[in-house]
Amino acid sequence: MISPKVHQLCTGTETVSSLVAKDPQLPPGDAWKKLYGGHAAGSKESIATAREHREAHTAEDLKRARECGKWGPTEPSELFLKLYHDALCTLDHSVASAMVSPPLMGSCGTIPLTVISVVPDIMRHMSNMIVRADKEVFLATNYWQNSVASKYITNAMKELSRRAGERGVKIVMKILYDRGSPRQVVQPHYLVKQKEYMGKEVGMPSPEEIPNIDLQVMNYHKPMLGTFHCKYLIVDRKVAVLQSNNIQDNDNVEMMTHLEGPIVDSLYDMALISWSLKLTPSLPSSDHPEVEGGLGPIGDETTTEESGDNRADVVTGPTTVESVVHPVGQTSSQANEAMTDNKSTDQLNYQSQVKGPDEATKAYLYSGQQGVSAAQISHPSPEDAPLPEHTTDDPHYDTDIAGEIARVQTSVSPKPGLTRMEAITKHLNHTKNVGFAGTAPPRGTGEEMTPYIPHPTSEPFPIAMVCREPHGTPNHESVYNPQNEVWLSALRNATKNVFIQSPTLNAAPLVPAIIEACERGIDVFCYICLGYNDTGELLPGQGGTNEMIVHKMYTTLSDKGKERLHYYWYIGADQTVPIVAKKKKRSCHVKVMIVDEHIGIQGNGNQDTQSWYHSQEINVMFDSATVCKGWIDGIRRNQNTHLYGPVDKTDGIWRDENGNQPQDVIGIDPGKFSWAKGFMGAIERVRGTGDF
Repeated sequence: MISPKVHQLCTGTETVSSLVAKDPQLPPGDAWKKLYGGHAAGSKESIATAREHREAHTAEDLKRARECGKWGPTEPSELFLKLYHDALCTLDHSVASAMVSPPLMGSCGTIPLTVISVVPDIMRHMSNMIVRADKEVFLATNYWQNSVASKYITNAMKELSRRAGERGVKIVMKILYDRGSPRQVVQPHYLVKQKEYMGKEVGMPSPEEIPNIDLQVMNYHKPMLGTFHCKYLIVDRKVAVLQSNNIQDNDNVEMMTHLEGPIVDSLYDMALISWSLKLTPSLPSSDHPEVEGGLGPIGDETTTEESGDNRADVVTGPTTVESVVHPVGQTSSQANEAMTDNKSTDQLNYQSQVKGPDEATKAYLYSGQQGVSAAQISHPSPEDAPLPEHTTDDPHYDTDIAGEIARVQTSVSPKPGLTRMEAITKHLNHTKNVGFAGTAPPRGTGEEMTPYIPHPTSEPFPIAMVCREPHGTPNHESVYNPQNEVWLSALRNATKNVFIQSPTLNAAPLVPAIIEACERGIDVFCYICLGYNDTGELLPGQGGTNEMIVHKMYTTLSDKGKERLHYYWYIGADQTVPIVAKKKKRSCHVKVMIVDEHIGIQGNGNQDTQSWYHSQEINVMFDSATVCKGWIDGIRRNQNTHLYGPVDKTDGIWRDENGNQPQDVIGIDPGKFSWAKGFMGAIERVRGTGDF
């Protein structure tokens, strides 16, 4: 039951961003206190009542949930409203857990692009967004490390400054990260001095290198364990991305969504709240909400304007279907093939695989809808002039998403001297593992890797913010919040299936919820990374390693329930066996949940103890079968997890055809003194330098 207090807060008109727009000198943290400081916690009775309504949502419950969002022309489904209802009920416990002003928690918008690939591919898109900025850039990450990944951003900053100089304007840029500092014991938010952010550890440009950018950098961590685990980028209050990766070099496959429409105002409000301190200078778009201007009404055509030599097109309308799926060298009719359900006519012969998905997983994965057309995959760029890769040493900024898709797809396509699979291996090796060999056989038509996944829809759909605030105290009391409750509600209310991909899965409330869902007949698919952060997870109270948890689940489930749990170790798109994460060759850091193939939940939160109880996390939940079907197809294409990763349903252990377990794993029994291995890993995680 949504309490009158929460209903009133969500249907209000004032927000942190609206107060800051009226008074740019007002720190967002003070604006929050003014609006919500008196609502720090609700009564035990109201929280208990909300929890009682978890199992049976009435028509009135769903009606009130719908009233608590600004859905525009969209209509949330019943399942979406059930999940959103349960998330809203947590605000009685703490309004701060929303990490967004309640009137902006429920919104709408579009997702024209998803990236499921290695870190450089996400940095490429972020760099393109930055150089296209007109007024402002707000970038946040958990950990910033001077690296090839960060050079994509610093190069883009220099290019943006150059373009801004040609236009005679000044860009305002805010960067927020968590690098862990003793200073945060006194002030969790502190502004970083130029000497520090220009140093060798961070490596940002000097003011002289970016004369037309007014840069402000903040380091934020809530001691002890309240890590700022967020990763997002907001440009001109018009477009935003929400991703899983930090800005550092590693072997991870990651996930990013590009968001447009009114939901960007919600992300912008969240960014102000996270910054907390006075904005100096203020953001130029603070008084120009997307919903009132920004990109303009959803559905308008994209227009461009030129200003100066080598000026990138300035997108002043929303990303349209054609602008996403119509890359270089294609006709519109070829591009429109992406809007059809392009099921493969030459799918891989699963009978020839050493392992392979069970029938339920196979049916689920092939329910996906291909985002990139067959024409785009076969001919991503002209054969006589293939598009060069956008790298830090040789930047190539595109004027729209379509150009980016063509360029990235070219990099994973066959070329002189490289087969398609060899091109994929080279792409996955990128910065860290040059020369590491792939072991997977060639893929058939319809199974090609597609790092950039366009979504052929320009119509908005419901999108909600489902986040959690940071909790520094080393206990497990901060568990009732929108993020956690939505994940649990998904398992309670799904009618068909739930897909989860996460580097780790050991959160104490989640494991029994998965078991319960399987026992009531829901198919739960889990794609998890073998050995991810094992040392840290062995500490008391951290939940245990992934191997320990999967063994526990399969040995707890009934025979019927075991058939509903489909658990896989992540395997890279060019590999045939899981590689333990500590080898840093092929790891996965994706964080996503898909419910009944039309509800998507994506963002920063892992399914582990740290994310469930301590870190600040930002996630979105949306209602779109089109996007979810694109995700399902991309998840299958961009990894080999389904082919070679399933564990044994009797005990949760992965074995090859000879009965051997993966090399160098801790195993299901780490030993009597395993906790001693965890201290260094835990320290690295809190500082942001470990596998986080």
